[in-house]
Amino acid sequence: MAAAMAASRRFRDLPLRRLTAPTHLGLNLSLRPMSSSAQDEASRAAPSEAPHHNYESLRVTAAQRHILHVQLNRPEKRNAMNKAFWSEMVECFNKIAQDADCRAVVISGEGKMFTSGIDLVDMASDLLQPHGDDVARISWYLRNLISRYQETFSVIEKCPKPVIAAIHGGCIGGGVDLVTACDIRYCAQDAFFQVKEVDVGLAADVGTLQRLPRVIGNQSLVNELAFTARKMMADEALSSGLVSRIFPDKDVMLDAAFNLAAAISSKSPVAVQGTKINLLYSRDHSVAEGLNFMSSWNMSMLQTQDIVKSVQAAMEKKELKSITFSKL
Repeated sequence: MAAAMAASRRFRDLPLRRLTAPTHLGLNLSLRPMSSSAQDEASRAAPSEAPHHNYESLRVTAAQRHILHVQLNRPEKRNAMNKAFWSEMVECFNKIAQDADCRAVVISGEGKMFTSGIDLVDMASDLLQPHGDDVARISWYLRNLISRYQETFSVIEKCPKPVIAAIHGGCIGGGVDLVTACDIRYCAQDAFFQVKEVDVGLAADVGTLQRLPRVIGNQSLVNELAFTARKMMADEALSSGLVSRIFPDKDVMLDAAFNLAAAISSKSPVAVQGTKINLLYSRDHSVAEGLNFMSSWNMSMLQTQDIVKSVQAAMEKKELKSITFSKL
């Protein structure tokens, strides 16, 4: 019993010793965090164009500190996904994945709707007149094309930064592929969702059929939506689990999405990005495999200075947004 009590005391005192004792990590605990007022002022700054993000189909702005806003930006075409879009999304999210200052992303659509899906007029030459002089060569061309299109949305899922989809109006066809690759989905009351592909003579092939069943956990409903292309309105999207919240209009929804992104970005980026990576791994593996991956992951990540800073803030009853975490 005495040994157990001593062990309990040692465990209880561990956070304090880690805060006060020198370690091999070279921690400097004389923190000089940005004041809350300074952070609030920084967060209220007007959005500015994000450097190194220049696209035809997208607009990327630094919405707040540590938060990027990616907008589908073809409002005159109802944000239809043209040829440029499929490569630009990959370029955009590969850059975001490597952006040490970015901690969260919001995706929305400019104009009257989120997206009307694939731009059939612009894409017709690729889809209806494929390259190749026999069945085998045409098939290889189409397979490579489809794989590239799949990467357009897989890159969102693989990006370690949490991605929040903010959906208003129509989210049609490829829009469903896009939002199901995001981590969190909010929508406005006017939003609706359509797995539209059967209406144009094909099976959805860039992510919806693989991700939507995992998102809503109802295979019967997925089958109904995919076989009929019927509209799923906002209330049904909420009840089915496709979105986590509904808001009265686009502006209120975007405010909520940015507030959520700000809350996420106030946390340790080591903790948040590690959480996303392990959630995705565990989704696709057994519990035992997920636990094994988690132990391997945290055997290094538990050595981060972010734990010491977070524990210190908790002991001093400070908000996490007062902590300056290193870039990641």
